[in-house]
Amino acid sequence: HGSVYGIIGAKRDALKPVGEWNVEEIYAKGNHIRVTVNGVVIVDGDLKEATKNGTADGQKHPGLFNKSGHIGFLGHGSPLKFRNIRVKELK
Repeated sequence: HGSVYGIIGAKRDALKPVGEWNVEEIYAKGNHIRVTVNGVVIVDGDLKEATKNGTADGQKHPGLFNKSGHIGFLGHGSPLKFRNIRVKELK
């Protein structure tokens, strides 16, 4: 949960038990990505630095360095629910 798939893996064990709400913050400014879940930083890295010798999964990731795009909320086949979503512009 929270990984930049194929680029930067997330630390584990920050999620609450099934049935409880988690709190997640995603900070993305330039190439820096930080993901905090329930107060625990699970990803904190620079995309350029993480890919300087190729991607972790050896795959191409078109759009990885795009400056704009869409936000997607994705799962792996299980039902998901979201609440209190806020998007803030960084200054």
